[in-house]
Amino acid sequence: MRAMWMGTIGFGSYAIPVKAYSATEDREIPLHQVHEADGGRVRVKRVCEVDGAEVPPEQMVRGYVVPGGDVVLLSDHELASLPMPGRTIAIRGFAPLADVDPIWFAKSYYLEPEPAGTKPYVLFSEALQQSGRIALVTVALRRRETLGALRVRDQVIVLETMLWPDEVRTPDFPFRHADVDIRPGELRRAVNLVEELTGEFDPGRYPDRYREAFQALVQAKIDGAEVVQPTAAAQAEGVTRLLAALQESASEAEDERTASVAKAKAAASRAAKARTTARRAAARNRAKTS
Repeated sequence: MRAMWMGTIGFGSYAIPVKAYSATEDREIPLHQVHEADGGRVRVKRVCEVDGAEVPPEQMVRGYVVPGGDVVLLSDHELASLPMPGRTIAIRGFAPLADVDPIWFAKSYYLEPEPAGTKPYVLFSEALQQSGRIALVTVALRRRETLGALRVRDQVIVLETMLWPDEVRTPDFPFRHADVDIRPGELRRAVNLVEELTGEFDPGRYPDRYREAFQALVQAKIDGAEVVQPTAAAQAEGVTRLLAALQESASEAEDERTASVAKAKAAASRAAKARTTARRAAARNRAKTS
């Protein structure tokens, strides 16, 4: 795994150096929007809604929309100047895990100690386990401060990032205010059924049937050659251009060979004429001397 954050777990003036690794990975099926005619990937362009022009990355800044529609422009330098906690997981207190509703949890990160911090890391881990508590913390990740909790899983301290109170919605559904008549016998039977079906949690017992069926469908199409090559047209054009270039080169080479042969023949003819002239001149000289 590759560390995505390095910092410390802070206990007042003492700190345990750690590295953070994402504890989960997204296994979402990678479906893309493509052009049905040739399978080419359909890309989304960043277009300004005012002038309709495509905006290059170097011309983009952050913007905060205020009531009324006005936009406050914010540069990366201005955002970086805002107060932000350092690279420390600051412990704010402790609480029983059962007191924290899972809805507060956002994402999990494994924390690995640096060699120098291994012993205090293990000591803190054991203290959390034996006390049955989690540590409530604040931490800055990806340029944003967030609440968090430290718990232990398989002897590894896990940072659970949490939502802020105003990020958790309050459910307001009509049935919550309705007078629903639940009979004691019905409730007892429901509880008994739940208890009968209760067992140890084993995630391996719950396969992703949709993913399995999807992969089988894709493989069947591959086996049946029901695929398209998005670059087939470009490849075909490349082949055509290559053959044309080779033909052009061959024609040029043939022209050069023809020209060379013609030059050689002309040179040979001139040489033959020169030899004939030389022989005739020699014969005339012999005739004069005799």
